Amino acid sequence: MARQAVKRKPARRTEGVIGHGLEQLPSVIVSSYNLELRDKEGFIGDRASKSAFTDTLEEWRKRLARLDADPLGEVATEDLGKKQLDQLMTGKDAEAAALIHAAVEDFAAALAGVIRRYRRTKAWKNVERIAAGGGFRESRVGELAIARASALLKSEGVEIGIHPIRNHPDEAGLIGAAHLMPAWMLAGHDAILAVDIGGSNIRAGVVRLGIKKNPDLSKAEVWKSELWRHADEAPSRTAAIDKLIGMLEGLISKTKKEELALAPVIGIGCPGLIREDGAIARGGQNLPGGNWESEHFNLPAHIARAIPEIGGHETVVVMHNDAVVQGLSEVPFMQDVKEWGVVTIGTGLGNASFRNRSAD
Repeated sequence: MARQAVKRKPARRTEGVIGHGLEQLPSVIVSSYNLELRDKEGFIGDRASKSAFTDTLEEWRKRLARLDADPLGEVATEDLGKKQLDQLMTGKDAEAAALIHAAVEDFAAALAGVIRRYRRTKAWKNVERIAAGGGFRESRVGELAIARASALLKSEGVEIGIHPIRNHPDEAGLIGAAHLMPAWMLAGHDAILAVDIGGSNIRAGVVRLGIKKNPDLSKAEVWKSELWRHADEAPSRTAAIDKLIGMLEGLISKTKKEELALAPVIGIGCPGLIREDGAIARGGQNLPGGNWESEHFNLPAHIARAIPEIGGHETVVVMHNDAVVQGLSEVPFMQDVKEWGVVTIGTGLGNASFRNRSAD
């Protein structure tokens, strides 16, 4: 069904303090992020992660296997990638398609349950719309699960819409970094450097801002990016950071060749709870090698020392939670509501909720 067009007022770029993991950002107040709600069965968010979907599909397969009726045969569930799942769901094998749909239905019910629980918190009570990102959103299976969860909530009278994040999740995690910076830091520049750190990959990119045409950053886009899958190499923390710095230096060289004016800022999205000094308080356990939560380690400071200036100006490095940063890519498109949220469906379920400062 086509989504009804909504007339949106331009996002207001309100000035804010520069810092890490802050509640007050240029355009929004971060009401919450990295919620770790739990009950007797464990963390609530774990029920709507990518691995939860895999577990759900595996359970359906086990039931059918007892009757010698598993349409997927010998292939292991964990070996089924997003493309294969999409093909099975839309293919000619009706039994295989029905199996995937059954898993989607169960996962959607679990996701709707997590959203219900989030909305019982003060930070999520008035959330009107949710953007769903993360790797699972990339697939048709993921998009269907998101739409089904939204339908389930609406059928129960919960007036909240859930829609896939507009940009590709890999790009949203970079584009959102531009919303960490006050407008004055971006003025007169074409692009910024952005980093998205995850449990399996590190992505670095150049985000073209498009400020001259759209000051609200609604036309911001990834110009160049590099992906390193550190999970395949199991590097030490030091080696991982050295690799990241090399990626950033390579991107800086490319912008010089194209005569793109880089702002002297680097925005980073990283898992976990981020302190105001840039240290990771907790949640960095899946990051490559070493203790990222050590009180003696500060990633933004390390990068600033390695890349002390950009374009002749001192480099400013700003870091926030990765779900927050991915959600910030939606700022220009959430100006018709006061409060909104994001969930990122990946290894875990990232989450954040926001209040537009233009609504204050």
